[in-house]
Amino acid sequence: MAEDTWAALADQFADGAYATVKGRVRTYVMHRQLLEHLPAPPASVLDVGGGAGHQSFPLARAGYDVTLLDPSAAMLDKARQRLRQLPDEVRDRVTFVEADGADAGEAVGGRRFDAVLCHGVLGYLERPEPVLDQLCRCAAPGGIVSIMAGNADAAAVRPAMERRWEDALAAFDARAEIGVLGLPTHAGTVDELSESVRGRGVEPLRWYGVWLFVDWLDLSGADLDPAETERVAAVELEAGRRDPYRRLSRIFHLIGRKN
Repeated sequence: MAEDTWAALADQFADGAYATVKGRVRTYVMHRQLLEHLPAPPASVLDVGGGAGHQSFPLARAGYDVTLLDPSAAMLDKARQRLRQLPDEVRDRVTFVEADGADAGEAVGGRRFDAVLCHGVLGYLERPEPVLDQLCRCAAPGGIVSIMAGNADAAAVRPAMERRWEDALAAFDARAEIGVLGLPTHAGTVDELSESVRGRGVEPLRWYGVWLFVDWLDLSGADLDPAETERVAAVELEAGRRDPYRRLSRIFHLIGRKN
């Protein structure tokens, strides 16, 4: 197994980023978007690069059979800690697999799933193609593939909101930056990702924006009141469905169906 890049970031990512208003909004909004397309529980879900389980554990709570696959032992340890806090019937629905996304099919023994998730992973990869191959291969016929990725069409938003004006100008034509966790990240477009999965036997169904107003407020340094999380999430959920708002979101959520 390669060096665990996420070992030093596991606490910051799992206990910090996801615990904020912005993190909770992301989890809620994507969960609601997923439920519009997932088959009914107890359908099987493979969460590739699922980290500490913030996206897949709510699905396990809802009755889905979840396999969380991640290359980071540190992140999987975080996931196990979080899972121990959940009821027995939820814990029984979750399986952990330590493996790279590019080896997902072999790691799960060739199993095919009713839904395959990959959220916030592709942007950290120099070559996302091997993981994309596996995501589409691991989905059963008629199954759902759900991918969250950085939106290159809104790349100037973050530096502009952080008042880094020269960086904002450069970002209009950029595809890479140092992300908020200090790691290099890469962005793409909805059209590009749609074409990539279509070429792998997955037909795009719909795409959504995920963060808009909450992201801008956070990047501008505004204090977000945790008591308003549900109200913020309701606005973000609606914005993620509508143009032009969803096109201005720094990340997007694409859902397709395996042919």
